[in-house]
Amino acid sequence: MGKILDEDLIYEILSVVEEIPEGKVASYGQIARLIGRDKNSRLVGKVLGMAEFYGKYPCHRVVNHAGRTAPGWREQKILLEDEGIEFKTNGCVDMKHYQWEE
Repeated sequence: MGKILDEDLIYEILSVVEEIPEGKVASYGQIARLIGRDKNSRLVGKVLGMAEFYGKYPCHRVVNHAGRTAPGWREQKILLEDEGIEFKTNGCVDMKHYQWEE
């Protein structure tokens, strides 16, 4: 099954999230690719769900591949709008315009 979710892997994911600049977003899959685990976007989501236990990270800058925010986290859209990110009429971030080019 590959690597077990350990603290090294958690901090590896969070260190990438920490690099996303203000006013940009990254997808779960993009972060998974950056750590060399292309097919583990759900693992990235799982880690972000518990990021608060590891410090303060800009997890609000991570959306799905279509630019959709996390279900049930209303504050995420507000935080992104505060950074100047605009949303399309369907409620998703325009990934062509706001995706982080790492």
